[in-house]
Amino acid sequence: MSEALSHPVISTILKHDRKQNSYKIALMRSISDVVLSFPDMETYHQDVAVPLRLLAEFWVAYYWGFVEPGKPILQGQRYTRQGKISNDMAFRPALTEFRQQWEAHTGGLARPADGFFVISELRLPRKRLTYPTSLLAAYQKAITAVAHALELPIRYAGPGDWTVFTQPRTAAQRQAGTVIVPGTQPQDKCLVITATLWQTFRAMSLWVEALCIHEWCLFTERTQQPQAAISRGDVYTLLTARPDNRRPLTWESNNIDLLLLEGHTFICPWTAKRIVSGSLYDLDHLLPVSVYPINELWNLIPADPTFNRHIKRDRLPSLEHLQQARPRLEQDYRCYGLSTTLAQALQEDVNIRFSTLSGVRGGNFPEAVASAVIKLIEQVAASRNLARF
Repeated sequence: MSEALSHPVISTILKHDRKQNSYKIALMRSISDVVLSFPDMETYHQDVAVPLRLLAEFWVAYYWGFVEPGKPILQGQRYTRQGKISNDMAFRPALTEFRQQWEAHTGGLARPADGFFVISELRLPRKRLTYPTSLLAAYQKAITAVAHALELPIRYAGPGDWTVFTQPRTAAQRQAGTVIVPGTQPQDKCLVITATLWQTFRAMSLWVEALCIHEWCLFTERTQQPQAAISRGDVYTLLTARPDNRRPLTWESNNIDLLLLEGHTFICPWTAKRIVSGSLYDLDHLLPVSVYPINELWNLIPADPTFNRHIKRDRLPSLEHLQQARPRLEQDYRCYGLSTTLAQALQEDVNIRFSTLSGVRGGNFPEAVASAVIKLIEQVAASRNLARF
C-alpha cells in the first residue's frame, strides 16, 4: 500500500464505512495506540507483526465502560437467531465476567478508567503474581474472546476480504523481513501492519485518536439501548477516562527506600536535587498516567515533590528539559541496577517496551534506556501535541 493511499484508507474505515458495531473503530484506535507505544519499531523501516492479544488488551480498556454489570451500553444491534438473542459484542459475556471479578477483588465498583489500569498491571509479570488465579483466568478468557472478535474487522477493514490487511498468522509464520513488537511469542497470532501504514499511524496519531473517539461517540449515541439513551458526551467521558496518580506504588517505593538507606543517591531529573535517605520524594511518572498509564519501572523516577506536584503535574518536558535530564536519568537507572530486585524489574520492563534494547547489557544499559525513554517521550509529545514545561 502506498503512503498516498494510507490516509484515505484510514479515513474511509473510520468515517465513511457502514458499521454494524464499533469493532472497526476500536481496531483503528488500538493500532494507533500500539504504534505510539513502541516508538523504536519505526527504526527498522519494515512491516511489523502485532499480536492480536496486544490489540485485545487495548480493547479491554476501551470497552470497559460499556460492560458495567447491570448497566450495559450496547455497541451494535442485537438479533434473534434460532430463538436466542445474540450479543452486540461476541466478547461481552467474557469481559463482563472479568469486570465483575475485578470489582469483587477491589471491593467496590470499578471506575471507567480501571480498564487502562488493569491492562497496565497485568502486563507485568511481577504485578500478575499479586492477583488471584481466578481473576487471571477470567482476564485470559476475556483476552482470548476479544482476540477472536478482532479477526472480523481485520478481514473486512476494506471494501472486500483482506483488502487492507492480510490474514493474521502466527509470529513463527511471518514473512521474512517482518519484525515483531517486544514480548511477542512464536505462537501468537499476529496482524501485520505494513511499514508505510505504520508510519502513517505514527504521523497521524492525534488525528486518528480524535476521529476514532468522535465516530465512536456518534455510533453509540445512535445505537438503541435497552435502558435510557446515552448521549455522545457520556460516551466521550467513558472513552477518554484515564487513571489518576493516586494508585499506590508501594513495591517500587519500598525497594527505592532500601537503596536510600544503604546510602545510595537518586537525582531528580528536572531540578537536579539530590534525593538521599530521609528526603521527601515523589515517584514521578515520566510519561504521565493521564497520557498513558504505564507503571513500568523505566517510567518511574524519584523526583522533587514540589516540582512534580506544582510545575510538572500532567505535562511533558520540553526537548530542552529532556536533554538536561539525560545524565540524571542515566544515574537513576544506574542506581536501580544496584538492587538485584529493581535491576531485574527494569530489565523485564525495558524488554516489553523497547525492541532495540533487547541485547543491551552491562555498563551501556543505563545510557541506552535513558536515550530510548527520551525518544518515547518526545515522540508522544509531538504526536499528541501535548502541553509541555
